[in-house]
Amino acid sequence: MAATATAVRRIGVRYEPAPSLGTLPPVKANVLYYGDNLDILRRYAETDSVDLVYLDPPFNSNRAYNVIFKDESGRKSDAQIVAFEDTWHWGPSAEAAYVYLTNTARHGGRVPDAVSSVIAALRSGVGTNQMTAYVVEMAVRLVELHRALRPTGSLYLHCDPTASHYLKVLLDAVFEPLNFRSEITWQRTNVHSDSKSWSAVADTLLYYVKDARRSFAWNPIHTGHSDEYLRSKYRYKDADGRLYRLDNMTSPNPRPNMMYEWKGHASPTMGWRYERATMERLDREGRIWYPDSTSKRPQLKRYLDESEGRLLTNVWTDIDPINSQARERLGYPTQKPVALLERIISASSNAGDIVLDPFCGCGTALIAAQKLGRRWVGIDITYLSIAVMRARLKDSFGLDEVEVIGQPTEVAGARELAESPDGRYQFQWWALGLVDAKSLGGVEKKGPDRGIDGKITFTDKNGALLSVLVSVKSGHVNRGMIGELRGTIEREAAAIGLFVTLEEPTRDMKTEAAAAGFYHSELWNKDYARIQMLSIRELLEEQRKPDLPPFVLPSFEQAQRVQEAPPADQRKLFAS
Repeated sequence: MAATATAVRRIGVRYEPAPSLGTLPPVKANVLYYGDNLDILRRYAETDSVDLVYLDPPFNSNRAYNVIFKDESGRKSDAQIVAFEDTWHWGPSAEAAYVYLTNTARHGGRVPDAVSSVIAALRSGVGTNQMTAYVVEMAVRLVELHRALRPTGSLYLHCDPTASHYLKVLLDAVFEPLNFRSEITWQRTNVHSDSKSWSAVADTLLYYVKDARRSFAWNPIHTGHSDEYLRSKYRYKDADGRLYRLDNMTSPNPRPNMMYEWKGHASPTMGWRYERATMERLDREGRIWYPDSTSKRPQLKRYLDESEGRLLTNVWTDIDPINSQARERLGYPTQKPVALLERIISASSNAGDIVLDPFCGCGTALIAAQKLGRRWVGIDITYLSIAVMRARLKDSFGLDEVEVIGQPTEVAGARELAESPDGRYQFQWWALGLVDAKSLGGVEKKGPDRGIDGKITFTDKNGALLSVLVSVKSGHVNRGMIGELRGTIEREAAAIGLFVTLEEPTRDMKTEAAAAGFYHSELWNKDYARIQMLSIRELLEEQRKPDLPPFVLPSFEQAQRVQEAPPADQRKLFAS
């Protein structure tokens, strides 16, 4: 599942009626949005504007049920919660969401009565705990996603058995039961060691359409036949090597007009399946198999190379998860395979359609959408995810400048970010993205960084892999911090240290940095300042970049280059 977690409650979204639906702007296509997806949907998502939604909302299913369902009504504040744990808690935000969902005066009629009833019943029956908080927070978002979907649109919600039954009831309330299409089981692994329980190896995808009475997008998916099926059915071979199976040519129902003799073979009791003219054509094409005796009937040849394969069922066992050896692996927790998203997008959208992922994580849905000729919108609440997505889109398709809506574009915005709840880490991840550095704090957890916030790697003579260590500061800075960075790069045997700061560096800091000398690149026969400093002002207003050797490697494990589908006529779904 997407690793974005409890930070959704730190943006400070108010559970008040959304702006007048007639005033909402169109969502821009092929862009990323930084922020709480509820806020983004309310501010930017025009009604009836999205063709397909895929969401993989975070939930810590590895926690024991007795913990998930433990009453949390005594918690004083969501601020007690460690962000990015991939879990939810009942606190002021969940309480505010509950009031919004169940109070008409708050939601202004935008929440269906069925949703209000389900949420009220859940709280009454299950209590205030992590599971209830999760479902409540999902409810407010699903209501907005339903609004944003076109009448012909579809939604897939990716979850696991820990919460799938609650989400199914919630989706029935949001979409109405008649719009439920399928519950898909994806076998994500072969074995899983579980104590005193059936081994948990599958995820669930809940598939709904906005209006089943309309002609929604649906492209049936076929898969290859199993080896056993091929051996048992396609047992015959033409002289040219084409494999085929035999199919009955007898009509399943009485057809008096199809009662005729064919090449010495009497008419079946019910008649032939084909009229005489069709039989003559099939015979000319060599598509009829004739038995040695007229006591047996001719049969139709069905060639393997003309078969679309087996129609896919709602149990998917043929898509492997991302493992440690997978070529597409980025080192990002909970990353889903591109093949999984390709299947969903291929089945429930058409070329030029818009695909929205509101919990975007590392952007697999966007990669699949771009590859298949769809347009896309990605939303995530961490700058770390935004950085991963931008790097992945660049590596896969050469998209150099993917627009990010919601990120600071000037110093005042950067300062506001730094001063926001959990701002230290969001600022840090955003600033690292400005210099194409990889965070060393990890995707999910934050802890001691030993004076290092990020790293840039590059190769020098004879392919030597060297490092640039990055330190990011959003508060007061002084000369001592430069000395600490200098000591860190010496301790870690790094080539260069980069100091990124919101506040302008002082004269003493510049003196200290200059005293560190230079790193000499033998490959390029050039000296590079061993300690480099860049302020946010210089990065934003002057578009300055670190002075580094050209052979800089990708900040994240580089994604494979992807071949895109041929461009299709783009429908005017969104402003571009």
